[in-house]
Amino acid sequence: MSKMYVCPRCKTNRSRFHFMEQSPRAVKMDPENGAVIQEFEQTQLDPFHIPYSGPEYRIQCGTCGLNEDERLFLRF
Repeated sequence: MSKMYVCPRCKTNRSRFHFMEQSPRAVKMDPENGAVIQEFEQTQLDPFHIPYSGPEYRIQCGTCGLNEDERLFLRF
């Protein structure tokens, strides 16, 4: 079964959307210059690094450009 979306901002778009996959990278950065010092696997994070818990993908309206979680487009 496919899902039906409606943009909550422009309220007219029901057919033009972008599905943007999220692929998080766990990194440790140098606070002085922003350089990546170390990369972690999601299964081997250090004790002070919380694993990513956000959505797998986000939806963007192809008409007005609103970029939000899928739940916002489904609710409306």
